[in-house]
Amino acid sequence: MTAIVRYRLPDTISYEACQNHFHMIAPGFQSTSGLISKHFICTPDGKNAGGVYQWESKEAAESFYSGPWLQGIIDRYGMEPEISFFEVFALTDNKAGDVQLF
Repeated sequence: MTAIVRYRLPDTISYEACQNHFHMIAPGFQSTSGLISKHFICTPDGKNAGGVYQWESKEAAESFYSGPWLQGIIDRYGMEPEISFFEVFALTDNKAGDVQLF
């Protein structure tokens, strides 16, 4: 399951501040139950940010997004994030030289 999470950055958070924050919190996601990987993303103009998450299941994702993480997003960015879920049908991993079909 892939989830794309997006939110608008307030004017008080610059592109550089967003990058620094993401660098600081990224290691903490290594212990997130059911999370396979996360890409921390920000638009080049620094107006929108979020993440692209790979989850073992939609249930794992929903459990995480309904927990303390949600309140942290609201507190930091002043809004609830937009979360879209996608089924993954295939994965091309050029680094590993692998293609997986699901």
